[in-house]
Amino acid sequence: MIKSSVSKEIVQYGAQRTTVSDSITVEEPLEIRLEYMDTQELRTMMRLAVTMRTPSDDRDLVRGFLFTEGIIEQFSDIIEIRETGDNIVTIVLDNKVQFDPTLFQRNFYASSSCGVCGKASIESIQHETIFLPWKSKFTIASSKLMKLPDDLRQRQVTFMQTGGIHACALYDKDGQFLAIAEDVGRHNAMDKLIGSQSSMPIHDTMVIVSGRASFELVQKASRAGIGLFAAIGAPSSLAVDLATEQGMTLIGFLKSDKFNCYNREDRIV
Repeated sequence: MIKSSVSKEIVQYGAQRTTVSDSITVEEPLEIRLEYMDTQELRTMMRLAVTMRTPSDDRDLVRGFLFTEGIIEQFSDIIEIRETGDNIVTIVLDNKVQFDPTLFQRNFYASSSCGVCGKASIESIQHETIFLPWKSKFTIASSKLMKLPDDLRQRQVTFMQTGGIHACALYDKDGQFLAIAEDVGRHNAMDKLIGSQSSMPIHDTMVIVSGRASFELVQKASRAGIGLFAAIGAPSSLAVDLATEQGMTLIGFLKSDKFNCYNREDRIV
């Protein structure tokens, strides 16, 4: 049975010293391998990346990862996902998918806190996509938007147990919940969420994240065509710049009584 949290006996200090049981978020490495047709028309296997993640929804994670990294354009480009060992997943690409490993230069290890850290260059994280948020006609009432932080918090099951995990969730224009993903890595949570969807783009949804709006999270959401990105925390300058460039509405400091809108206010009605 896959566990997203484990119980550990710890010593807690306060008014007095006591021994208690504490729930801790699980963090384990996942090695992602890729099988594809090379330029010599030979089936080739490569170790693509290792990411530190919370074990759960690994198939969604790798589907979302390949899509948001620009390796595939549709989930149908994947013909098989195999669990080939403990914490090892192999993705088999359709023969028609053209994959150049020299264009995907990533250090072998990426920490749970950063999915961009392993990239070889800034240019390699700026992927073009046909699913630009510019095409999204998504709108939502401000009153409905401000109800979402409480709803998200109630759905963060592992966070309520451990206090140490990130969440990303999808909602529709009526503020109705669609899906959620949790992971020790915020970029993994976004990949899990996107990978859980049946197809792309998802123009008719918005995403809300439990922490800050970073460049990499906006980039991943942008590739999926999401028109509105809301964060409980603050955005970075690069996140604002990218959202503006991609035609995405970016919301920060979302609370039950107020929020900041950094661009494309026309989606707030």
